[in-house]
Amino acid sequence: MAAHLSYGRVNLNILREAARRELREFLDKCAGSKAIVWDEYLTGPFGLIAQYSLLKEHEVEKMFTLKSGRLPSADVKNIIFFVRPRLELMDIIAENVFSEDKLHSSRDFHILFVPRRSMLCEQRLKEQGVLGSFINIDEYILDLIPYDGDLLSMEYESAFRECYLENDQTSLYHTAKGLMTLQALYGTIPQIYGKGECARHVANMMLRMKREFAGSQNQILPVFDTLLLLDRNVDLLTPLATQLTYEGLIDEIYGINNGYVKLPPEKFAQKKQGESSKDLPTEPKKLQLNSAEELYAEIRDKNFNAVGAALSKKAKIISAAFEERHNAKTVGEIKQFVSQLPHMQAARSSLANHTSIAELIKDITNDVEISFPVSASESFFDNLTVEQEFMTGVDTDKVNTYIEDSIAQKDPLIKILRLVCMQSVCNNGLKQKVFDYYRREILQTYGYEHLLTLNNLEKAGLLKPQTNSRNNYPTIRKTLKLWMEDANEQNPNDISYVYSGYAPLSIRLTQVLARPGWRSIEEVLKMLPGPHFEERQQLPAGLHKKRQQGENRTTLVFFLGGVTYAEIAALRFLSQMEDSGMEYIIATTKLINGTSWIKSLMDRPESQTP
Repeated sequence: MAAHLSYGRVNLNILREAARRELREFLDKCAGSKAIVWDEYLTGPFGLIAQYSLLKEHEVEKMFTLKSGRLPSADVKNIIFFVRPRLELMDIIAENVFSEDKLHSSRDFHILFVPRRSMLCEQRLKEQGVLGSFINIDEYILDLIPYDGDLLSMEYESAFRECYLENDQTSLYHTAKGLMTLQALYGTIPQIYGKGECARHVANMMLRMKREFAGSQNQILPVFDTLLLLDRNVDLLTPLATQLTYEGLIDEIYGINNGYVKLPPEKFAQKKQGESSKDLPTEPKKLQLNSAEELYAEIRDKNFNAVGAALSKKAKIISAAFEERHNAKTVGEIKQFVSQLPHMQAARSSLANHTSIAELIKDITNDVEISFPVSASESFFDNLTVEQEFMTGVDTDKVNTYIEDSIAQKDPLIKILRLVCMQSVCNNGLKQKVFDYYRREILQTYGYEHLLTLNNLEKAGLLKPQTNSRNNYPTIRKTLKLWMEDANEQNPNDISYVYSGYAPLSIRLTQVLARPGWRSIEEVLKMLPGPHFEERQQLPAGLHKKRQQGENRTTLVFFLGGVTYAEIAALRFLSQMEDSGMEYIIATTKLINGTSWIKSLMDRPESQTP
């Protein structure tokens, strides 16, 4: 089912299997028929670990979403609540249990907290008078979820907000625990590098946990050579920029959630002759996106401008393969053709889907001039131009006319915030006059309830007035070569292709660490927030890796606070470079894009969806 997880340098299926085993063990504790009541946020991540078939094998007969009021009727012995440790969810569970008690039903109740049990939540259940109704109260430690053969995510949506606004380090504790689980399965990671305050905390917690568990570790030959911990606030610029890879653009425009995307159905409908348009489907088309699909693995990390050529090349190959049937003369040849048919048909359907997605994206991104009113594509191109001006340091110290016009036209607030934050980050804060002007315009146009959001962005360092310190961004940009003129989008030779010119700062730091090492950029590292450090973990005797001639090293890069698909594409590009000598596995607290990231910092974001 999850074969694509075991193709890479590190077999991430081991992690998935360990998670499935624990789930089975818990379900078997609750003897008899079961109904699961899900905290809705958990259904996506759980879907990557276990399908319904696995639950069914363990007598799960019904599944419901956690809602206030009465539970739907189900003729089962056990009701199991799968929930995150949130107080507001405890109140709903209490309501559910009370409604069952009124019916005098003889069901057994169980709670499974994901990823940790919480004393506060149990206290709340006690106050509500239902704690005694639960036979099992347990925790299911699901920290790192394998999303693909080289990608792990905790899907902890509030991690950045908690760390930088609320000074809450819960997500860092979960990260450290997740890394300990990883080391239990894949061996101790000998070298740890990090940059940023959160990275320092996570490394300290890991080293402390390692001391506490001394002597009880598995004797496993280490799979990872290095762990690099990077704080998201070391590079605030990258997530604000529009991603220009195929996967990045799908996420920017439609949003990828737990490996699935929902798309407008019209491009996917097979319209039959004489069929009226009202018969076409209205339900969004839901597609799974991962490397199990051959074509997607091939094109997802390409710059969008190179996708068209790749699709047309694939179309020629598939059509030539189908033409082969005319050449099949003998029974053996026909048999061989028939055996290849399912694979060829899957390839053809995959090509049709990606051609439709590429058309949907092209409608939005094409930079052709279209007569008034301004089309989506024209606005996309203008937006991109302004982003690239900021990244190259053009006019970052004065009010930008495009932003001004966009506010006047009442464009979506998130679009405005992304641009204003980007200008602020590229200028190390805005001049007080410019800062006040933007704040006033935003509050007068979009409403004063957004004052809290603007304060949050300021606290997180995204949108702030300039202090007397000088703007270091130009120095950082030049030293790390963050802007590359004439980036080659078709046959890239540098990571800057993922943003058509801008090389993500986070990935440049990763690249320099591998070669020639961070000592060569000490001055730049001091300009970036938080400490940088190096730790070594002692390996038991006999577990030191003997490296073969030409064998690549493996680095786990952990982004604390989120990572974008374009950054992932840039790391995959580095893994594939002939002379890099390094393969990267990517882990993060959350897969993000500029929109979801800014939304996580907004107060009342639901009142303001574009």
